[in-house]
Amino acid sequence: MSETIGQRPWMTAPATVAVLDALEAAGGADCARYVGGCVRNTLIGREVGDIDIATTLTPDRVTEALQAAKLKAVPTGLEHGTVTAVSGGKPYEITTLRRDVATDGRRAVVAFTTDWAEDARRRDFTLNALYARCDGGLVDPTGHGVADARAGRIVFVGEPEHRVREDYLRILRFFRFLAWYGLGPPDAAALAACESLKGELKTLSAERVSKELLKLLAADDPREAAALMARTGVLGEVLPAPIDLDRLNGLVAIEADQLFENDPVLRLAALLPDDQVGAVQCAEGLRLSNAERDRIAAALAPAPVLKSWMSPREIRRALYRLGPEAFRDRAKLAWARADRTAATPQWRGMIALGEGWTAPAFPLTGRDVIAAGVPKGPMVGQVLREVEDWWIDHDFIDDKLSAVEKLKSVAQGMAF
Repeated sequence: MSETIGQRPWMTAPATVAVLDALEAAGGADCARYVGGCVRNTLIGREVGDIDIATTLTPDRVTEALQAAKLKAVPTGLEHGTVTAVSGGKPYEITTLRRDVATDGRRAVVAFTTDWAEDARRRDFTLNALYARCDGGLVDPTGHGVADARAGRIVFVGEPEHRVREDYLRILRFFRFLAWYGLGPPDAAALAACESLKGELKTLSAERVSKELLKLLAADDPREAAALMARTGVLGEVLPAPIDLDRLNGLVAIEADQLFENDPVLRLAALLPDDQVGAVQCAEGLRLSNAERDRIAAALAPAPVLKSWMSPREIRRALYRLGPEAFRDRAKLAWARADRTAATPQWRGMIALGEGWTAPAFPLTGRDVIAAGVPKGPMVGQVLREVEDWWIDHDFIDDKLSAVEKLKSVAQGMAF
């Protein structure tokens, strides 16, 4: 009896059924099968996110079939045979069976086929070359995908070096899938191929590299995969700086122990040295978003230095200067490098205070400074900053009259 994953809720959802019905109305029974992650994750009991579908229909016929069923068809990658169906507000990526005609390590020229085994042979890992029919029946063209998925083996389809030369991003994908699904020692042939061809990662676009790296760091526990990347020199190809694996290990442990969400951007910051300029250069080299770049820069700024024994007053002062996000990031990174067991309550309390405290608004403005007799110009900002420093040192005193009196004393002492 053939293996089956059964008919799961994501398969019987009306939106999913509508897409499969539309395709089968055009191409007949079994012209479309679920493929890749949704099949793999269901098989091993993981949550299913995206639902991908493979089909013998060509992209134009897929589009016609969807439109005939009154479903939206988006041409997301026609040159590679991909059309995205939108059903019930949810996207379904539908890709025509294909084979590689030519590859150069960065992109592929493909030809469409109706051969399921041929489509499977061009996929990266055996656990991703799994298909499921509408009734849940599994199809495993490589003969190893089901067993490898269950055993947590990340094994290339076919000869590893050939697979990597087709697309050098598969080096990072190998480590990403190790982080997410790997169990036991890594496949020796796959690891050797990745190590020997690691220099080719420099030929890839920074956007593809950073996207894959952040996906890897989003795994529940990427520590062993990151350490293996460092030992093989792969990590040094994408992060050309001294790597701080100890801080990454500490941060991952804290997130797991304290039930914090996995934070790939902060984990990337944890890997980088305490060099704000170098961190910004690295972020720009990876073509991260401006928000991600700025967040990493703030997390690795040289000051203020956070310590577990800081008083509530000192914590509020740092919070006001940094803002809540940068304060939380810097606290977690400092905690990750410290003795995590000895001061856990202090660090946890510091982060909790940061999450619960709302910074007050400084009660004075430039108009108040001018009203105190300071002429318009750069001196206004200088006076305002001096009074604000006094206000912060007095723990954000909630008394505007006291702030005004301080402003007057500062203004009287200035030489205009």
